[in-house]
Parts: sequence; structure tokens; C-alpha cells
Amino acid sequence: MAGDGKRKLKTDKELQDAWEAFKFKCDNRIVLTHEFSAKNSEFVSKDLQRCTTYTINEFCEFIHLTRSAFYANYANKETYKDTVTRMQEECENDARKKFELGVIPTQLSGLWMSKYGYTAKTETNLSGEGLSVKVVIREPGKDE
Repeated sequence: MAGDGKRKLKTDKELQDAWEAFKFKCDNRIVLTHEFSAKNSEFVSKDLQRCTTYTINEFCEFIHLTRSAFYANYANKETYKDTVTRMQEECENDARKKFELGVIPTQLSGLWMSKYGYTAKTETNLSGEGLSVKVVIREPGKDE
């Protein structure tokens, strides 16, 4: 039962070690890829090393623990709070770095970054007495 004190990882050090092992696994995935070789007129398969993004959900799967049990037994306990916060921050930073390096397609940036409280929208609030602002947006090359 979640939150009943029966922790899979008994110490903060065990949680940290499991997190480091999880990150290593994410950074060193071997995936089988298939490509068509026009030169040989056949499909060629090969193993390639790829990385995946760190997430708390996948970490929970890695240690065979439900997400609700993770939050009840670790995130809300003073002993583990700093480690869990660091894990969450590393998830966010990992996703950001992988976008910047092109590992994750930029088309997915809105989806991923919204998980961390970011937005792709910009808002401008102007105020002031007697202030009048006219904003005109035109497509490039179309002057009227």
C-alpha cells in the first residue's frame, strides 16, 4: 500500500544509486534500426546507441514501483525530499538539453515543456494613461 512505510529503497543513498543507474540506462539504450539500402536493394538492420529522456514515470517502471507509491513513500518524506527534487530538476534539464541538441524533435517541445510549467505563448500587457498601441502583423513579403 502506498505511503505505508514499506519502501523498496530503504535509504536516500539507495534512491540516489537507483536514479544514477536509471540515467545510465536512458543514456545508453541500444535500439535495432532498419534501413533500406538502395545499393544492395535490401533492408539493413543494425544496433545503434540512443538516449531517451529521463522521466519520473519511467524511473518508477525501472524500479518496479507505482508512481503513486513513489510520491507517497519518497517525494513527501523529509529524508528523501532533496533527492526527489533533484530528480525532478534533472528530468526538466535533460529534456531541455535534448531539445537544444536536436535529440528530441522541436515539434514536440510544446508537449514536453508544458509538463514543466513552460509555455510557448507570449503575452504582452501594456497599460498606462492615454497609451494607444497599434500592432500590425503581416506575412513576410506581403506589404499592403
